[in-house]
This record gives sequence, C-alpha cells and structure tokens, in this order.
Amino acid sequence: MDGTTAVVTGASRGLGAAVARRFADAGAHVVVSARDADAIESVAADIREGGGSATALRSDVRDEFDAERLLETAAREGEAGGVDTVVANAGVYHGDPGDTPLADDAYSAFDQHYQTNARGVFATVKESLPHLTADARVLVPSGSVARDATPGFGSYAASKAFAEALVRQFAVELDVTVGVVDPGQVATELTGGAGRDPADVADQFHWAATDAPAEELDGQVLDLRAWRGATR
Repeated sequence: MDGTTAVVTGASRGLGAAVARRFADAGAHVVVSARDADAIESVAADIREGGGSATALRSDVRDEFDAERLLETAAREGEAGGVDTVVANAGVYHGDPGDTPLADDAYSAFDQHYQTNARGVFATVKESLPHLTADARVLVPSGSVARDATPGFGSYAASKAFAEALVRQFAVELDVTVGVVDPGQVATELTGGAGRDPADVADQFHWAATDAPAEELDGQVLDLRAWRGATR
C-alpha cells in the first residue's frame, strides 16, 4: 500500500482503529475519522509514533457535509492525489447484542441504526466517488446477521442488510470495486469483547484492499472462509 491513501471511518477504537494501523504499517497514508475528536486524534498519534502516516479528522457519517469534507481532505492528503481505499466502518448498536428483538426496538434506536449503519455507508461511498483512483476499492464491513435472520438483532440486522444492498447496487452501477467484508464476530465493545482480536481481523481487510481478486469482491461478500482459503 506504499504511496496510497486510505480512509477509515469509525476508526477511534476496535476494528476501525486496527484496520487503520494495519494499512499504515503497509505503507498507506491513513485518514481516520470518528465522532470523538480526542479519540480519533489519539489513534492517529499512535500510528505516527509507530512510524506510520496518519491524519485525524472529526467526522460524523450521518452528516453528508461531514462525509464530503472528510473525502475532500483525504484526497488532498495523498501523495499523488485521490483516495485508493475506503473502509466505511462507522457503525452503532443500541442495546445488548442478541437481545434487541425488532418489535421491541425503540423508534430512536431504529433511526440511529439506519442513519449510521446504512445512510452513513451511502454518504461515505457517494462522497468518495469524485476522489477515487481508477483501481480504488471500497470496503463495507458487515456480518452474517445481514443475510441470515437471527432472533434478537432487530433493526441493527436490518440496517446491515440495507448496507449490503447498497454495496450491490453501487457495484452494478459503478466502475470502481465496492464489496462487503465479513470477518465474523470481532471482539469489540459492540460484542462485549467476544470474538476475534481486531488486530487479527485487520489482516483480512488488508487482503481485501490489496490482493483479493476484484471480480470476487465487487458486489460480493468476502468472508472469513474466503480469506483463509486464499491465504493458507
């Protein structure tokens, strides 16, 4: 990823922070964003202290003007101009995972899931389009609950399914590669610490951003099995 520019939203902790660090270790200039300005600057400072290159920008994917500013900034930061990789990672879950049946969801929870997990993906991808390089890749993290209905995941699962539908639609309408990366359960605050270490998961995203065949990523879901099968 030497000489490339990568944007990672929701990068203040967990998976987003781990992916940003992995991309920086591979040589990319990483533009990290999140709603918490202090937290995202801390991630960028950590990357720079480790010898990487990073820019932090406080941004809320629910606000299309924030998304526009984020991608414009990233395009200017790149060595050659433009953005090579986008990871639309920002996401929220209101309630305890597995214990939020749809009929019991508050309207406020439904709205927040939709606005961040679905509309936020739309805004991130849409605002990246004027700045993407010819062989750019856009990655959207998701999980099996988006495809296999599982009791207790309510409007969160529905919002992730919406995000995957957006990926498929962008893929058939754009020349750029847009795909879903499903790493399985990741140990984050969202999962209560259960699942795979985010640092290990970041390797899967690096593969999807660099070595995974574009035709297998575009409009598709690259899951843990696909990554392990390709990298053994």
